[in-house]
Amino acid sequence: MKLSDFDYELPKELIAQFPLKERDESRLIVLGRDGGDIRETRFSNFPRFLQEGDILVVNETRVIPARIFGRKKSGALVEVFLVRRLASRRWVAMLRPASRLRVGEVVLIGERDLEIAIGERLGAGEWLVSLPGGIDENAFIRAYGHVPLPPYIKREDAPDDIERYQTIFARRDGSVAAPTAGLHFTEEVLFEVKRRGVTVVPVTLHVGPGTFRPLANETVEDNRLEPEFVLVKKESWEELTHARRLKRRVIAVGTTTARVLESLARGPLTGQEERVIEGQTHLSGTTDLFIYPGFTFRIVDALLTNLHLPKSSLLLLVSAFSGRETILKTYLWAISRKFRFYSYGDVMFIR
Repeated sequence: MKLSDFDYELPKELIAQFPLKERDESRLIVLGRDGGDIRETRFSNFPRFLQEGDILVVNETRVIPARIFGRKKSGALVEVFLVRRLASRRWVAMLRPASRLRVGEVVLIGERDLEIAIGERLGAGEWLVSLPGGIDENAFIRAYGHVPLPPYIKREDAPDDIERYQTIFARRDGSVAAPTAGLHFTEEVLFEVKRRGVTVVPVTLHVGPGTFRPLANETVEDNRLEPEFVLVKKESWEELTHARRLKRRVIAVGTTTARVLESLARGPLTGQEERVIEGQTHLSGTTDLFIYPGFTFRIVDALLTNLHLPKSSLLLLVSAFSGRETILKTYLWAISRKFRFYSYGDVMFIR
């Protein structure tokens, strides 16, 4: 299978650069999984397409302000992009410009010249770094970090992004990109979802920077995704598997949620273990599940998802769910109707 078969042309003006004034004002494409019965409405009407007994699964990861700007002792500017936490003050990070940095150097942050120490180079643009001592780790990140907007948003982050590039479900710090299908929900929409007898189940997948990295190989099957951390209440997973036996509809809010569910449906996560958090047993581990056409979905019945980049792993997942021709045809329809694309753009419900 060729990656070029999942390409399409998108006018730059349709790449959303800012969120709408209200989250639920976004436009919603409602699409039959077989490509039939396509219609357009507003996301505020999303609950109308749900029914009593449905299970709506959401990602409760929280985006951290992962971009930190500093300077070398020479005065040269450096960006430290935190990728994932290893231990107290120990992180994997991407550094720019990496070619001018060396192991043992420090990056000075803020007027107090707080020091981020550069450790081992890991390859693929990643390094080990140590955050400054003498200041609480979370306080440091909140004070000096910036919202990690995607590279196709051609502006600096603004104060509004702190709240808007975060879903209303967000409660577990760890992502460097938002699970964007969840960005459209408001408390009012969520209330209406629950009023209709729909069960809302949270899971966690911490989105890594790989979500924006182009797939390296033209042959789709030769590509690999980076492992991402997953955390799910054991009780929630048991509820979901029981729901499947009762033929209740499982709706994934976003590709991240779909990957969590389909990973668990295939057996233990990589490095899976049980851990007790807030008095409840959770399953934790990582997944690098790569979903592309030919994949058999075992648990996800319907999918809410934004409109994705050409030739991306996200577009491949959606094509696996509804068919390449159906998705590309729908995207061309959306382009003709001036839908807004990508993270701050509009959304599609495939049922």
